[in-house]
Amino acid sequence: MLMENIEEAIRAFTAYLKSRGRSENTLINYASDLEQFAGYLKGQGITKTAEIDRDSIRIFLSSILGVGSKKSSASRKLSAVRGFLKWLSLRGYIQSDPAEGLKGPKTDNSIPKAVSYEDTVRLLTEGPDEGKNFMRDRLLLELMYGSGLRVSEAVGLNWDDIELDERMLRIVGKGSKERHVPFGSGVQRLLEDWAAATGSDGAVFKSGKCNADRLTVRTVHRIILKAGKKLGMYGISPHTLRHCFATHMLEHGAPLRVVQELLGHESIATTQKYLLITTEQIKKSYMQAHPRANG
Repeated sequence: MLMENIEEAIRAFTAYLKSRGRSENTLINYASDLEQFAGYLKGQGITKTAEIDRDSIRIFLSSILGVGSKKSSASRKLSAVRGFLKWLSLRGYIQSDPAEGLKGPKTDNSIPKAVSYEDTVRLLTEGPDEGKNFMRDRLLLELMYGSGLRVSEAVGLNWDDIELDERMLRIVGKGSKERHVPFGSGVQRLLEDWAAATGSDGAVFKSGKCNADRLTVRTVHRIILKAGKKLGMYGISPHTLRHCFATHMLEHGAPLRVVQELLGHESIATTQKYLLITTEQIKKSYMQAHPRANG
């Protein structure tokens, strides 16, 4: 059996991923990357799955890198393409997998740059649009930065998970692992105001279109991206807030083990890989800790 049309095959593949319980964020990324791949192929006159060959995949990757995309982004897109073509091959929709064994560009281990604390404050206070969703969006940004939440953890938060008086959140993270994360007095006041405005039942963050619906991961991405653009801070994402949380904690002296626990990382190596320990912090720690630093 052959599935000839590329766009039809992509829809079938993403439906398969959804049936396997993949996260909404994963589905969004796969759909976006594969739509870009299909668009490139269409521009080359390739509309059938059987016409996809190894050279067309390589040229697609080269074209992405040629317009300035990061190697990590190209590698992610290749991963989506490989998964898609492997799925087609295993189900007999195409005769062979043209991406089998194909390697992407070597990625460096560069650490994402955190936004400065001053710019983060501007993003939190001035970024959300004035309007009916201002209170919700302001709380969303403050809470994600204030507690270092993943976007999935923020949208999954229920009022039952919040201890307002104790200023603690119960978070169920990756692998259904539970952790408890504190939040500041400023977030406490925002939560109290939000509870007074909307009630304190069910989901904390609900859609503006229908108050019964939980806010989606896609919508949170849009809210934060828009808030950044408003202030000339492009490329801001939910992970940016999480990264800023961790970096600013380290810069102000928090132990790495504590940051690891707050982020919900299984391994401290994961925390170390993407946290930027600044030169100033290293020098300060040296001057404070080494017995011969000042003598």
